[in-house]
Amino acid sequence: MRINEIAKTRVRYGYKRIHVLLRREGWSVNHKRVYRIYCEEGLNLRTKKPKRRKSTAQRVQRPPATFLNQSWSMDFVTDSLFNGHRFRSLTIVDNFSRECLAIEVDQHIKGEDVVKVVEQIKAMRGLPNYIRVDNGPEFISKELDKWAYENKVTLDFSRPGKPTDNAYIESFNGSFRDECLNINWFLSLDDAREKIEEWRRDYNDWRPHSSLDNLTPSEYLEKQDTRNSVFSPIMACTVLG
Repeated sequence: MRINEIAKTRVRYGYKRIHVLLRREGWSVNHKRVYRIYCEEGLNLRTKKPKRRKSTAQRVQRPPATFLNQSWSMDFVTDSLFNGHRFRSLTIVDNFSRECLAIEVDQHIKGEDVVKVVEQIKAMRGLPNYIRVDNGPEFISKELDKWAYENKVTLDFSRPGKPTDNAYIESFNGSFRDECLNINWFLSLDDAREKIEEWRRDYNDWRPHSSLDNLTPSEYLEKQDTRNSVFSPIMACTVLG
């Protein structure tokens, strides 16, 4: 039952990684037995099943984020310099405030690079309960899996071919491409980093967000802080009364 549960949520994991997760949870089982059960349950044939029927049974509706740092979303966006050389941008967003926490720009971004970026954010604002990601190789890497396990962060994988499972980051990436990548001419990686970081700050501090009642992410956070400071004395008096 546990092997099936893991296979349903981590759809890109084979029996070897499932075996590692089982051992982490305290199951005393060797890889041969895991492989035998894996085959008996037909999990080795998952890639041959229609994606629509396979993935529909794996997911329930995700509840919206209700507080800061409850959940983040991560994804990649690809673009080109003026000479045609490709580069990638790792985008990270807080799903509650819609704040863009980081945009890492480089030609190649691997699993260990993703870990470095989230560690930098961790030092400034802590960590979320879970992070929504797709099934790209950087997000299913051993480095990120190890980091998530050690920091007690759940990696919430979207279904293959279902970008709506990670709607917040898809919406952000659309704005990022329309408002930054498509209107700028990048002469170098450093030039791209500078212009993209300037746009990120503008997005957080100046750009109104329709889903936040046309507030910026920064204004929305200030409003939440003010509301909490107003209600906390009332709540305290209620408890004392």
